[in-house]
Amino acid sequence: MRSSLMEQASKLSAGIGAEPDGRLLQVDPQAFRECFDRKPFFIGHHLVGNPLFELPRLLRLAQTLPEADVEYNAGNIPVNQPPDSTPRTGLSAEETIRRIAQCKSWLVLKYVENDPDYRVLLHQCLAEVASHSEPIRPGMCLAQGFIFISSPGSVTPYHMDPEHNFLLQIRGSKRIRLFDGHDPTILSAEELEQHYGGAHRNLVFRDELETKGWTFDLKPGFGLHFPVTAPHYVKNGSEVSVSFSITFRTPDIARRGEAHNFNTFLRRAGMQPAPVGMHPWRDHLKSFTVRAGRRVNRLITRTR
Repeated sequence: MRSSLMEQASKLSAGIGAEPDGRLLQVDPQAFRECFDRKPFFIGHHLVGNPLFELPRLLRLAQTLPEADVEYNAGNIPVNQPPDSTPRTGLSAEETIRRIAQCKSWLVLKYVENDPDYRVLLHQCLAEVASHSEPIRPGMCLAQGFIFISSPGSVTPYHMDPEHNFLLQIRGSKRIRLFDGHDPTILSAEELEQHYGGAHRNLVFRDELETKGWTFDLKPGFGLHFPVTAPHYVKNGSEVSVSFSITFRTPDIARRGEAHNFNTFLRRAGMQPAPVGMHPWRDHLKSFTVRAGRRVNRLITRTR
């Protein structure tokens, strides 16, 4: 796995900075087919130097987004930081961006597709992804973009995310520790059920996990694919970092979540359900049952 990633990075490096021929992304079709939603893999991109990712433009974006869509806190935190006690810096979001080189902070601008300029860019990127993803996971929907602005040395705690994700590094560097979400010794069925039931994205990192997973040093011009619910944490390099996360959902993610929801019900009833993914036909039945139950509840509500 490591040698194949190094070979892939070498191939992409040859094209970074080259004439993009109108394309924003560089994708290795073979790597995409073999790894999408199963293992991490690199892509290249041509967004370095794009004025949409300069700090003054990002400051204007932060000022126009709803307050709830700008998350920021101290970045000098442990990998295992509990979400309910994450320290703040006392700065506003705008001041955090202005002083990002010194204030030891981590900030994310969420749902940037609500700004027309970023929506166009996000959809251009995902249109290129869709040409590869649709044969594997059809039905791309809910396109969402997130921009991360981080101080040197800041930490994003151990967590997992619910969507297909490509993280594109624009400025600075990140070291990413990413783990196999299909390995029950890393991510348990109970943790997945809690996640799909609405629990916070942060997870508890155990020391024995340090011998597992992959390490990626992400630099400008490169992107990394994160499989759905693959646990990871991030440590920034020695410079200010700006990265663009392009994400989307597919119907299979919703079905996966419904199967986990059904397992939660069974577990609360004292049963030990088969993990999602072990028996696809059972997963389909669990998903169908959850959807049917929701339809009945909506019908009862409307009737009342």
